[in-house]
Amino acid sequence: MLDKSYAVPWERRGGLPADTEAAVLAELVHESTPPPAGARRARFERSFAASVGSRHAVSVNSGPAALQLAVQLLGLAPGDEVIATPQTHRATVQPLLDHDVRVRFCDIDPTTLNLDPAVLETLITPRTRALLLVHYGGCPAEMDTVMALARRHGFLVLEDCVHALGARYRGRSPGSLADLAAFSLRGARTSTVLGEGGLVTCDRDDWAERLHRLRAHGTDGRTISPRPRGAGLSGSYPTALPRGGVGRHGGDATMPDAVAALGQAQLAGAEAAGAQRRALAGRLDEVLARYPFLTPQSAPAHSTHAYHLYTCFAGHQELRDRLVLALDRRGVEIQLRYFPQHLLPQWRHRGHLRGECPVAERSWFEQHLNLPCHPFLTSSQQSYLVEALDGALAELNGGPPAPAPVPAGVCGRG
Repeated sequence: MLDKSYAVPWERRGGLPADTEAAVLAELVHESTPPPAGARRARFERSFAASVGSRHAVSVNSGPAALQLAVQLLGLAPGDEVIATPQTHRATVQPLLDHDVRVRFCDIDPTTLNLDPAVLETLITPRTRALLLVHYGGCPAEMDTVMALARRHGFLVLEDCVHALGARYRGRSPGSLADLAAFSLRGARTSTVLGEGGLVTCDRDDWAERLHRLRAHGTDGRTISPRPRGAGLSGSYPTALPRGGVGRHGGDATMPDAVAALGQAQLAGAEAAGAQRRALAGRLDEVLARYPFLTPQSAPAHSTHAYHLYTCFAGHQELRDRLVLALDRRGVEIQLRYFPQHLLPQWRHRGHLRGECPVAERSWFEQHLNLPCHPFLTSSQQSYLVEALDGALAELNGGPPAPAPVPAGVCGRG
């Protein structure tokens, strides 16, 4: 694959951690008396739960692990039906491949790219057990309508909040809007914890207890009860172990304490990072307002967009593709996210076909593109991005096709 340097990269690549993060790492390396094992992790979980307004937050070692464990809590059985959005990363729906269930993909709203509640209602049957949705790009889904349908028909709702840290829906945070939610703290997300990290949030005590067991080899993470003294080889083990006992199978998905410590430090800066994203998105909106053939993703008036992704829409595929090339010539890295899930081979193998979600298909193949929008862009990179977008759109509008030079002080990949 061609490695190209960009004046404005899609995401942060390499480089040293910020001062606060570096201080945390230095403290971890040099501390002479570390706290008890799990103490940092427990503190991070309490802080994260409070930040999103959830009763519990259980940390794990990756976003995909958070989704896998959250899906286990849904209690899916053979013959159940699960409704899911096609406009998401494959990790959202991948855990469903491990269950003998029928997945019904719900088409999306063309302006938000979140699932369309009107289409959702048509897909609900007596067998519907759960719904998996994503707040695409950090734009909150219409949760009031979704949850009203869920309560009326008796199914559970899992929020994939990988894009939504810092978003708000009617004053509440994603992660507290449904039955349970999964977060990813991977480096490409709003926050980063040494490469990987994830959390599951919920209000149910029994779910939280089960999550603690599932992430730690089926135990609750504490020492397994010993064999009774004097039992000998023929002695029997206790049949019920309330603490540390082996229950259902699990894996090792525990977040390391060092990662939790860094996550705790970054959580304090999440609001500032979100404000930086929104400020840059506002500048991009101002450029698009001058060119009516390109429109930004629309968030409901009662929502606050997190702008994990900045998404806009062209009127047709030729225009979209010309804009992508024009921006690439100017040194702006563009990615299209995400390929419709129902058309991936693993889902086509299960009988899903093109035409099943026409809005999602038209949007990805013909209309939408994502611009870089993250707090690691320098002020000069942000200004250059705005100027490059304006120049590319002016070119498509009949202006001169010459690419803009990269100004001094803007550096991309090495």
